Amino acid sequence: MPSHAPDHSDPLARERAHLTASRAALRVMRADVEALDLRDVAANWVNAEALHHQVSERIKALADLADTPLFFGRLDYLHAPGAETAEGAEGERFYIGRRHVHDADGDPMVIDWRAPVSQPFYQASKKAPMDVGLRRRFGYTGGELTAYEDERLSDPTEDEQTSKLLQSEIERPRVGPMRDIVATIQPEQDEIVRQGIGGTICVQGAPGTGKTAVGLHRVAYLLYAHRERLARSGTLVIGPNRSFLHYIEQVLPALGELQVAQATVEDLVTRPSLGAVTRGTDSADAARIKGDARLAEVLRRALRSYVTRPTEPCVVVRGSRRWRVPAYELEEIVEELLTRDIRYGAAREALPRRIAHAVLVRMEQSGEAPDDRVQDAVARNPAVKAAVKAIWPPVDPAKLVLRLLSDADFLAEHADGVLDADDQKTVLWAKPGRGVKSAKWSPADLVLIDEAADLIERTSSLGHVVLDEAQDLSPMQYRAVGRRCSTGSATVLGDIAQGTTPWATASWEEALTHLGKEGAGIEELTQGFRVPREVIAYASRLLPAIAPGLSEATSIREAAGDFSVRAVDPADLDAAVIAACHEALAHEGSIGLIAADARIPALAQALDAAGLTHLTPGEETSAESRLTLVPATLAKGLEYDYVVLDELAAVVDGEPDERTGLRRLYVALTRAVSGLTVIHGAPLPERLAT
Repeated sequence: MPSHAPDHSDPLARERAHLTASRAALRVMRADVEALDLRDVAANWVNAEALHHQVSERIKALADLADTPLFFGRLDYLHAPGAETAEGAEGERFYIGRRHVHDADGDPMVIDWRAPVSQPFYQASKKAPMDVGLRRRFGYTGGELTAYEDERLSDPTEDEQTSKLLQSEIERPRVGPMRDIVATIQPEQDEIVRQGIGGTICVQGAPGTGKTAVGLHRVAYLLYAHRERLARSGTLVIGPNRSFLHYIEQVLPALGELQVAQATVEDLVTRPSLGAVTRGTDSADAARIKGDARLAEVLRRALRSYVTRPTEPCVVVRGSRRWRVPAYELEEIVEELLTRDIRYGAAREALPRRIAHAVLVRMEQSGEAPDDRVQDAVARNPAVKAAVKAIWPPVDPAKLVLRLLSDADFLAEHADGVLDADDQKTVLWAKPGRGVKSAKWSPADLVLIDEAADLIERTSSLGHVVLDEAQDLSPMQYRAVGRRCSTGSATVLGDIAQGTTPWATASWEEALTHLGKEGAGIEELTQGFRVPREVIAYASRLLPAIAPGLSEATSIREAAGDFSVRAVDPADLDAAVIAACHEALAHEGSIGLIAADARIPALAQALDAAGLTHLTPGEETSAESRLTLVPATLAKGLEYDYVVLDELAAVVDGEPDERTGLRRLYVALTRAVSGLTVIHGAPLPERLAT
């Protein structure tokens, strides 16, 4: 690609000139869209509204974000990409950025990072240069291009080197929400990002390996490669909680993708229209059993029990004729529908037409010639409607679950051979709700209602779903997510070692089975880019106790990071934590004070007394407010430049069992990007004490 910059003798000046020209071209592209005259283009007001919305979204996507580099790299090819032979094929230059930018003639000034021609920026190496003569990385300060760094990949005399700009970008202090990583994607990450839409992929990623970023960038890539298909079917990112979703919500818009929905599993299964919203909680044992996949069979049996075997004939009167379908024939129709095991609602809709068909057969046998209109009329006949209502009544999914959890006899009948007596007693409500709207539904109950609703009417499927922190889902929650991508694909992200629920998955193969994606590929990321070496090594001491089958993570970070473990007198614990926060605030970037949930009120009071302003997870950090007080149960998926971790024993003791507690501690220990200070008054857990 010919350069659009003037020929300055200073290479940095030339690159800055190209940046200036590219920004100007982007402004022209946006102005062209803004100037579109949409009057009288659409056939009706509905199409007009849709067109206006599309144009509005396009204008937003073309915004030039001042603090976001328009391009971050350059590739100089030895030959024109795609040339069949090297002879006569002149090399081309491409600037790699977050979006495509072209000049007035339509020639590209910046190539989208997702385009095939951009792939060597992430994949090329000295061993496999991919016809790249030079790869250049750019460094920015406050949106201004300030440095560059070259790798001459096809030059055998130049040794392979570690990129200092890449390292500094990874270690750059972070304030505010999560950033995209398009400038720092590593080869093993890029391979996952660019996998096709045809199949589901599961990524087991140790802390700091960028699995969340990989999942989000994979969505962006799929939207680029299959935009029309996904525009019809939709995409969704599912996270563990609202704080996490708020943290990641700016990544895709920064890449120009504005149409990806975000939700928690609870968001997906909450049904306000049925009056089924969370009002209560379960014990750990009750939640574990309700989340067991065996409940799907209990629900299926309970729903089918509403079908009543016919004992009376159905008599249809039309004019002076009476047409009789005997009970045994009705029973055969019902048995055939049950055997097909189609959804309850679909079978209920099919039943009147099947009865009507039986009537039409009798009409034809008597010499009449009924058509489809007659069959439709018979299906709507009052006698047929009455028979259908008696045989296959409508069922409300919330009322079905309410009955199961309230009626011991009904539960015992349909859980026989599936749940033992103790399990049944555990899930039954001690104080049954009087109705759907007054019942104290728990999050696990809402998942059961969602399962029941799908047994009645098929849940709509999306084109692609990203499921993050997937290790914490129950089998029934996996089923709920799987219904949302039954005809699409999924990217499943998680870390078995960070499973902190009593029902956390034991293996990805098992999880994928519950998701309905058996046989999906499983990739493992073990090379960390975020957590400092000393910190990840310290946290990895817990792996034999919490996930003995996993590989220990490594870190490419050259700097060891600031890391210290300080034992203090228990009486001085709060004061020591406050002092550590002051030390951390002397550095640039975000600060996270992570503590057991039970310790949060005392620490909030101590921070207030010390005059330290602090945020809660989900509130956006700024230059003025950089300290966040984080309950350990909300720390998963978040990251801070410096972390102060309060009283490790309290984090472990805050969970129902030791292994879950140690997993929660593993999560808390691995949230730091540049430094970790551990303050403890009680003895350390055994594996960390040596």
